[in-house]
Amino acid sequence: MMGKLKNTGLIGLGVVAGVAVSLQFSAMAQKTVEPPLPLEELRQLADVFGLIKSDYVEPVEDKKLLEDAISGMVASLDPHSAYLDKKAYAELREGSEGKFVGLGIEIGLSEDGYIKIVSPIEDTPAYRAGIKAGDLITRLDGQPVKGVSLDDNVKRMRGEPGTKVSLTIARKDEPQPLAFTITREEIHQKSVKAKMVEPGYAWLRVSQFQEPTVDDMAAQITALYQQDPNIKGMVLDLRNDPGGVLQGAIGVSAAFLPKDAAIVSTNGQLPDSKQVFYGRAEYYTFRAEGDALAKLPAAIKKVPLVVLVNTGSASASEIVAGALQDYQRATIIGTPTFGKGSVQTIRQLTADTAVKLTTARYYTPKGRSIQAKGIVPDLLVDENADGDGLNGLRIREADLTKHLSNDRDQGSANNGAKAAPVNDEMEEQLRIIALEKTRKPLEFGSKDDFQLHQALNHLKGLPVQLAKAEPLVVQADVKKEQKK
Repeated sequence: MMGKLKNTGLIGLGVVAGVAVSLQFSAMAQKTVEPPLPLEELRQLADVFGLIKSDYVEPVEDKKLLEDAISGMVASLDPHSAYLDKKAYAELREGSEGKFVGLGIEIGLSEDGYIKIVSPIEDTPAYRAGIKAGDLITRLDGQPVKGVSLDDNVKRMRGEPGTKVSLTIARKDEPQPLAFTITREEIHQKSVKAKMVEPGYAWLRVSQFQEPTVDDMAAQITALYQQDPNIKGMVLDLRNDPGGVLQGAIGVSAAFLPKDAAIVSTNGQLPDSKQVFYGRAEYYTFRAEGDALAKLPAAIKKVPLVVLVNTGSASASEIVAGALQDYQRATIIGTPTFGKGSVQTIRQLTADTAVKLTTARYYTPKGRSIQAKGIVPDLLVDENADGDGLNGLRIREADLTKHLSNDRDQGSANNGAKAAPVNDEMEEQLRIIALEKTRKPLEFGSKDDFQLHQALNHLKGLPVQLAKAEPLVVQADVKKEQKK
């Protein structure tokens, strides 16, 4: 089992809504008995290939035609299956390790279609160049970013170490656009941070589940208890966490749950897809040198706990929230999560390419399927005191074309949220966007973090300001934040 787990991961790819996907890395599997090939359809494919080669207006390389055919075939299955060419496969592997080559900025899509800087990552090229939260990227290397997908703009910002990229920035209170030329570097991203937000109350944030996450979390928790050995309550912040390696989700859950507790299970056609993952070291460690959780203070198993989630919490985040909710170990506060509950297996085709194929669904310890439903918080709390802001307009798994159904809870993909009438949808979106233009970017963990303050109120036994209305199911081009 341990050998198999070392190659299991959950990666955020930033496609469509920027969601994360459960991944298993393996060589191309061969079933014992293969079904007969559909020869007639394969002949048609060969005929079309021949027609393009002979009749198309200009020559097309064989490799491009075949790769595009594979890509289209896999992508037609569901939103998370895909063919990974050399670049995409390399980026996927980099993401799981918590490092990538780029500028070092956390970004989102602005309401005007530009790239919004949520935050520069400390000690990165963008940070040193003076990029600030709230800046808008309007051009990359002189080319407009508007009208280009966020994913494609991400690819334009990434590249080889030592190469340069020019950014044109619109900054509030600056009358003229600002020009920056930044040299790409390998970025090592820390996915865990923590602090004492009030005497006796700790805040622990996991922004993405990566290979170092469990070790980093253990170090942060140890440091918190060194500051205050008598912590009264803790907030585990998983908002906008798109997922990450599966071991990270298991380890974070195991830190708070009883020893050997079941964390998550998966089920699909293949025998390997029918598994249960437990809170034991062999399920969450990447290396054999020790258990990062073994030396945690015993109090961490009993400390009153709140988990903060929102629509941007997906996949591995939902595994953690679901496990802690099932065991009634934590109170979940926030808004319904994304609903990404399927497992993608990476089948390597060549040394540099692979296919990412949906092979299973995953389930909470009580057998709940998260797919196209998500985790419904115990206490619904909006992002702001006056509403859920842009978070309420985000796309969810159930909005994606060809998404898998929830096989154990049919008809509940909207978490009980009311659908917005078609005539009211655009008006509601415009109202929310106009309101958000007047707000400064939210920094999780800050004194202005409304949901965090409500979490602290709950831990103290004080009243919590709940959402004024049930979430409306509306859809807009508001993409999930990603790290570049």
